[in-house]
Amino acid sequence: MRSIALTLLAAALACQAAEKTLDIYFMDAEGGQATLFVTPAGQSILVDTGWPGARDADRIVAAAHQAGITKLDYVLITHFHIDHVGGVPELVKRLHVDTFIDHGTSVEHDKAGDALYKAYVDARAQTRHIEIKPGDRVPLKGIDWQIVSAAGDLITQPLPGAGQKNPLCGTDARRDVDTTENARSVGSLITFGKFRVVDLGDLTWNKEQELVCPVNRIGTADVYIVSHHGMNMSGSATFVHALQARVAIMDNGARKGGTPEAYQAIKSSPGITDIWQLHRAVAGGDANNTTDQLTANVAETPDQGFGIKLSAQRDGSFTVTNLRTGFSKRYPAR
Repeated sequence: MRSIALTLLAAALACQAAEKTLDIYFMDAEGGQATLFVTPAGQSILVDTGWPGARDADRIVAAAHQAGITKLDYVLITHFHIDHVGGVPELVKRLHVDTFIDHGTSVEHDKAGDALYKAYVDARAQTRHIEIKPGDRVPLKGIDWQIVSAAGDLITQPLPGAGQKNPLCGTDARRDVDTTENARSVGSLITFGKFRVVDLGDLTWNKEQELVCPVNRIGTADVYIVSHHGMNMSGSATFVHALQARVAIMDNGARKGGTPEAYQAIKSSPGITDIWQLHRAVAGGDANNTTDQLTANVAETPDQGFGIKLSAQRDGSFTVTNLRTGFSKRYPAR
């Protein structure tokens, strides 16, 4: 009997372990980015830190407390713009960071760019630092975090399951070459069992298209974290439609991002079910905004900073929750 009881206990514990989720917290950085991933093993990785000052750092700390973590295993900086890396100096005063990850050095050397980069380097000085490149992986337990872009370079070969020809290649004209930090963004494909999410930071138009043309090197995803806050310098239909995402989550501000062009490219994408937004885009109107139910912040003021939470299961199903209202929607495995 004792043997049977131990077997049943082991099975129950295994079942509980299998039910642990990958949790993603999309914090409102008012048109910046700060996205916290907490793995089923309890590890944490924060993608970007929002703007300078206390506001975004405090919101990150609040999300960390909600997630039950007291430190950050990794902070991944997609690129060196103020709305992505500006929050680092304040963040490290509030939370310990084990390791910073970035693409190397900034290419923007005006006075403001140099000061921003120096403040970041000074803040990370007492921690471990990894310079990442395409094809590398972030060493996390239980999930596969694959780097697909960094420092202007891209993965050169299709990932497993990818490599399909993209019929839209050539339909969206290329833009002028982008020499800013945006085009050097660290982009990631995160896989947890059958669940897949793409986050390319502020990677711009041409680089996104190169990832999926003439063949799609990254494959499809369940969730698309909308590039560049939904600005029309990114997010061509050629790229977005190749992902065939079921859900898009846009970290826009009321007056930054959420452009009609980017919104319509997502809305017309094959397989899309819902678009969730951190803010209602003032300039978008009803035709280019999602419903209030799927919007974390519907009023431009007061600045309340509501976020969105996603919890994914290994089978590919996931739930998205509006932290303003508590409304949740479950998306079944496909």
